[in-house]
Amino acid sequence: MKADLAGGDDDEMFDLAPVSLWLEDFGGVRSLFEVWRADGVTDLPVFLRSDPARIRACAESIRVLKVNARTLQLFGAADLPELVGNLDRVFRDDMLDCHVAELTALWEGKTAFFSNSVNYSLAGRRIDIQMTGRVLPGAERSLDRVLIAIEDVTEREDARRDQAASENYARGLFEHSPVSLWVEDFSSIRKLLDQLRERGIEDFRVFTDVHPEFVQRCMSEIRVLDVNRQTLDMFQAPDRPTLLRRLGEVFRDDMARSFREQLVDLWHGKLFQQREVVNYALNGNAVHVLMQFSVLPGHEADWSLVQVALTDITARKKAETYLEYLGTHDVLTKLHNRSFYVDELNRIERSSLRPITIIVADLNGLKAANDQWGHAVGDALLRRAGEILGKAVEKPSCAARIGGDEFVVLMPGVDAAGGKLLMEEIHRMAELNNQFYPGMHLSLSMGAATGAAGERLEDVVRRADLAMYAAKRDFYADRAGVSG
Repeated sequence: MKADLAGGDDDEMFDLAPVSLWLEDFGGVRSLFEVWRADGVTDLPVFLRSDPARIRACAESIRVLKVNARTLQLFGAADLPELVGNLDRVFRDDMLDCHVAELTALWEGKTAFFSNSVNYSLAGRRIDIQMTGRVLPGAERSLDRVLIAIEDVTEREDARRDQAASENYARGLFEHSPVSLWVEDFSSIRKLLDQLRERGIEDFRVFTDVHPEFVQRCMSEIRVLDVNRQTLDMFQAPDRPTLLRRLGEVFRDDMARSFREQLVDLWHGKLFQQREVVNYALNGNAVHVLMQFSVLPGHEADWSLVQVALTDITARKKAETYLEYLGTHDVLTKLHNRSFYVDELNRIERSSLRPITIIVADLNGLKAANDQWGHAVGDALLRRAGEILGKAVEKPSCAARIGGDEFVVLMPGVDAAGGKLLMEEIHRMAELNNQFYPGMHLSLSMGAATGAAGERLEDVVRRADLAMYAAKRDFYADRAGVSG
């Protein structure tokens, strides 16, 4: 661009305008256009971008006739000659690409053009600008009088960039959170609850007892707006559309009961909740989660924006289940342990459930096996005994290992005949088991007793124990007789 220093009217309104104004002569651009049209150019944007030197040629052919005071202030120039002499510092970087749109508008015969771009002050400060150009009346053919208005929109663009950065940051936190996050719309549920209040419903829990279908309807009214990546990973979903299409596989079985409790809390105004629930991955595996539900600030009136955070606690639940199992089971035999046996005996005692048959069993030859072959062989015998008892004893009866080689079977509601049949079945299964383990013979000495009316269970156990010892003596006597 070149300055026309010869002068021109110094209109007071032009000079005092609050935006940057440039009066420019685009006659040189018009001359270039004529040459290019004569050469057969039809697509100016493609022609210019194929050789950036052509864009520069157009820019350098523009003559700056005058600028106003705001322009000098905006770009930090003392006067017009200083500004024009440093235009390469003002219009740089991607400015030439924006210049293509302005030139194309003029090429197509338009008398006005608009663009957003970036200029720089002489001190190097970035200036976001909104530029409007208009060919003045009478100059439509010559293009020798074009008024350019430049508005400094740096503050607005900085705010927009800050907002975009903030949104990207928030989106990043959402997407990459290690917790499953769901953004949902509960506004339809809010309306349904409000309708119930208008009908005079006061006790919502009783209402859902009578109308369980209302809970299902509310579940169907939830709109899932978004989920993050951790949600897809947690529920084994390949993408969001697949997960949202198969939500019925995720929220099923006992979910209606926990959702009902969530509705009860919402009915009473509890907009932040947390509870443990069970969901399901798309591969069918149960996923135990800690659900944290919150109506987001600003949406308390309509519940149109709700965040649900799901923390996978499946590993913790498995650990708790295993610890609970250890508290009531013998690890080696997988049967119940002595602690469970004592509690169950007391429970049956209190229930006065009769008849009850108790079998006491003792593993034969365990000490000898440990002494001769080592404890690994003895443990194998105990495991085999546990397998037999575990298969033979069915609920509500239960089998427990209460000592090193001692077992007890509690059979509430079973008479003496039933106890005898079970002992015969255990002997039969032991013989079958020995066919698969020919190296070490497994046998059990057993005694049974059936509780009489009013008899304490401790006495029944004692009688069964005495019967077991009698059977054990017979076992070893038979072995001694065979050996002799």
